[in-house]
Amino acid sequence: MTEISWAVIGAGPAGIAAVGKLLDHGVAGEEIVWIDPDFAAGDFGTKWHAVPGNTQVSLFLDYLNASPSFRFAEAPPFELNNIDPQQTCLLGVVAEPLVWISQHLCERVKPVKAVATELALRNRQWIIRTDTDEIVAKNVILAVGSTPKKLDHPHVEEIPIEVALDPKKLENLSLDGATIAVFGSSHSTMVALPNLLATPARKLVNFYQSPTKYAVYFDDYIQFDDTGLKGKAAQWARENIDGTLPERLERYWVNSPEFSDQLQACTHAVYTVGFARRQLPATPQWGTLDYDPSNGILAPGLFGVGIAFPEYRTDPFGAGQYRIGLSKFMQRLESALPLWLRYGA
Repeated sequence: MTEISWAVIGAGPAGIAAVGKLLDHGVAGEEIVWIDPDFAAGDFGTKWHAVPGNTQVSLFLDYLNASPSFRFAEAPPFELNNIDPQQTCLLGVVAEPLVWISQHLCERVKPVKAVATELALRNRQWIIRTDTDEIVAKNVILAVGSTPKKLDHPHVEEIPIEVALDPKKLENLSLDGATIAVFGSSHSTMVALPNLLATPARKLVNFYQSPTKYAVYFDDYIQFDDTGLKGKAAQWARENIDGTLPERLERYWVNSPEFSDQLQACTHAVYTVGFARRQLPATPQWGTLDYDPSNGILAPGLFGVGIAFPEYRTDPFGAGQYRIGLSKFMQRLESALPLWLRYGA
């Protein structure tokens, strides 16, 4: 049994930021346990290398330089440093420095290679159980990430989203003559569609719920920052979705009369319909815990950050959206961590 002040569960971008910011606030490294099965920058570092990002390089650099504990200025040169800060890049280019920072931070805190399976509050301390250990922590930060949502259409063969977003992985599939349903109109959709059009599939059918939405850039903020298309995905959508549909691509509203017949004719499906919070460690005392999106608090001494627990903010036009992105996770920690440091059990 290990007793410490803070435990961080998850080592994706949000977990990395949480460890860095705890160190920045003076929490001693020996008082931080960091729990993750791989310490490879989470899904960001293992699944999405070939995905074109929708974030400008400058914002990734803001994240990497936001924590002095990252010591990014001491890092070896990365490809990211040579890209125009106003451009976007493949996510794999960002994963490289994230993995370097993870390795560096693991030398300063107590890493535990495991999956957290259960949480319980006892005697004003959190008990974290893994397959191999029991850890006692005064405070816990959950940075557990998310998994792609799926729909239930059993008659079609699913192409996993991580395959549809990676041209090299798609090359390994036999899609000659296939009719592929692609659900969604998100950034992932607009990356998957051109990848799939490059295969020998006979036809793609894009099923959507609403019109495409694009980010609009102002001097001091971005309208539809978290819901609108950006970068290469936006450019492709303007030309091919709201412009001229490519050959072999058809689109249907999911509530249209044609939906059922068109779906029935499909042999494969890709679900680019968003992400859902990864299953949390079981909490027998409360069952399913939710969080306060204004401050990330789940319970006394228990906090959430990252794509699983995004901050909710209202834009200048009064519309609310959940803030997703590495620099936004860092901003959430900068604003909320002073509160978390005072909100123990």
